[in-house]
Amino acid sequence: MTNALIVIDVQESFRARPLWATTDNPDVIENVGRLVEAARAAGEPVIWVLHEEPGTGNTFDPAGGFVRVMDELKPAADEPILRKTVHNAFTGTDLQHRLVTGKVDAVTVCGLRTEQCVETTARVASDLGYDVTFAIDATATNPIPHRDAPADQSVEELLADPRTLSAAEVSARTEYALAGRFATVKTVAEIIGE
Repeated sequence: MTNALIVIDVQESFRARPLWATTDNPDVIENVGRLVEAARAAGEPVIWVLHEEPGTGNTFDPAGGFVRVMDELKPAADEPILRKTVHNAFTGTDLQHRLVTGKVDAVTVCGLRTEQCVETTARVASDLGYDVTFAIDATATNPIPHRDAPADQSVEELLADPRTLSAAEVSARTEYALAGRFATVKTVAEIIGE
């Protein structure tokens, strides 16, 4: 079985937002780095994916300079960096082509945000027939506001709202939704054999 590591949206866009202070996994960047090093050591492909929203003026607008891999992580010269504008890493990119031509039949996914782009990519990969490993502690997320919460609420208001879904609840829900259905959920230590 040939595995590829897909690193999703581990980009400065997130760190530039006030919501970054609520991230549930302070070790996410280090854990992604451990997966990258293990994949490289095993000769497995590493594919980086960045999310961009051109013309929005937000932190995901490439014109702002934040749509780049987080500074602690350095893609190797031969590791592709794909750019997407939707929640999964397949739509609008050549990821599927790269995996097929590389004879990849299994993927490990990690990155930001747990329940959003990483989970969505895991689900699509599963639907496409890949054996998917979801690196739960190499993902991170933030609390999610209630659907009726004001769009312009501050981080403090988000955290004070009893209707807010905590980041821990979001991660747990993702783990329950994926495990045994769309992916095998593992820790970084389990993946790299520590």
